[in-house]
Amino acid sequence: MNSGPEAPPGYRIGLLGGSFDPPHEGHLHITRQALRRFRFNRVWWLVSPGNPLKARGPAPMARRLAACQALIGDDRIEATGVEAELGTRYTADTLAALRRLHPGVRFTWLMGADNLMTFHLWEDWRWIMETVPVGVIARPGAAAKARLAPAARAFRRYRLKGAEAARLSHARAPAWALVTGATSPASSTAIRARGDWP
Repeated sequence: MNSGPEAPPGYRIGLLGGSFDPPHEGHLHITRQALRRFRFNRVWWLVSPGNPLKARGPAPMARRLAACQALIGDDRIEATGVEAELGTRYTADTLAALRRLHPGVRFTWLMGADNLMTFHLWEDWRWIMETVPVGVIARPGAAAKARLAPAARAFRRYRLKGAEAARLSHARAPAWALVTGATSPASSTAIRARGDWP
């Protein structure tokens, strides 16, 4: 079974999941912010077979992976279809499998602030928060609301604020951080609506 990209024990790896339908500059922007702010060795883009919370299926996996690889241009970032290879449907299952397959690797789950607002709807979201650190990157108009999200409130005492966020990739779960800064307005939904991803 393929277990994703190579990852030696001790590596600090951020995991950014999503449909990447299509990938865009906003994905790159939050990934570069995460690399810098959370001090990862690598970030893996987990290109999902499909989002259980979305009714519409994404473009074919091979097309989305190829588009990711064409966009990235940074050897610290790797796009992988490991979720399809593992046969996992939910993030919690993917994390459990990756932790089993890569003992000694320090994984952190990454998401945009817009996703934190609905994180409490995810399957086993509390287990995710209790098992791996979670890094949240500001998205346009979402950072202030994200601080009030049910997941943020439920785990507010475990939030690393300000300069503490730099130690997220070393932190023991539960631990999470929300970092702000310049944001990118790029959106997969908008790109599809314009017809730029037929």
